[in-house]
Amino acid sequence: MLPQNIDLHCHSNVSDGMLPPAEVVARAVAQGVTVLALTDHDDVAGLSEARVAANELGLRLINGVEISVSWGTHTVHIVGLNIDPEHPVLAAGLATIRAGRSERAIKMAEQLAKAGVPDSLSGAYQHTGNPNLIGRMHFARYLVAQGLVKDVRTVFKKYLVKGKPGYVSHQWADMADAVNWIRASGGQAVVAHPGRYQMGSAKMHELLEAFKAAGGEGIEVVTGSHTPEQYPHFANLAQKFGLLSSRGSDFHAPGEGYRDIGRLPPLPEICTPIWRDWNYQ
Repeated sequence: MLPQNIDLHCHSNVSDGMLPPAEVVARAVAQGVTVLALTDHDDVAGLSEARVAANELGLRLINGVEISVSWGTHTVHIVGLNIDPEHPVLAAGLATIRAGRSERAIKMAEQLAKAGVPDSLSGAYQHTGNPNLIGRMHFARYLVAQGLVKDVRTVFKKYLVKGKPGYVSHQWADMADAVNWIRASGGQAVVAHPGRYQMGSAKMHELLEAFKAAGGEGIEVVTGSHTPEQYPHFANLAQKFGLLSSRGSDFHAPGEGYRDIGRLPPLPEICTPIWRDWNYQ
């Protein structure tokens, strides 16, 4: 049983969410969340606004970030929890990732144009709250707005993924570097939504071994990106590799994902929660 309603993965419009940080916090409180981590992609600019709102509403806010990582041929996301957002090592690392996003966006727009979707770059920028963090979700919302697909979920079946129009491979941070940035800032590193990476068992084991060797501590077991059938699978992997278990909705916008903020089942009983040793007082 959860001691509190804990959601350790969500996004604001500082990255690819739709709500400003303060509104994310307010929605979390309305949904009964008591401990929330704001984990915007490759940026911590929303944490100050979120903290002001959290203090006003009585929510415990965890400083977080979600770092884009290249591991072999896979793009993997590593969540950092309880980070120091002002730590120079982390700040410098995140800045290098953000610098590459604009270049990738130009290439994505070129690929979409070849597939018959013009003006997607300017269209995607219209859906960003932070132009430095332009990403696939902003292109996805543009495609929906143009009536080319019915919703964001469908976009990622027809566009912007490997083998589909608009996909552009990109070299993100090295996984060991990302984990080191998080640890240097006093945080804990967590593999985000591992069920999304389309890896076989051997490759997933290899990933978790490399992550653990780099100093990683946790894995998301219950997440908006996993099916209920996947919860016990990743709970068992957490136990096998000695990783702490995390829980997060990966909320981006109302009605857009598979789980609303705070609306998740508890971790399986065999899990050791990543918040086990956190001070709730």
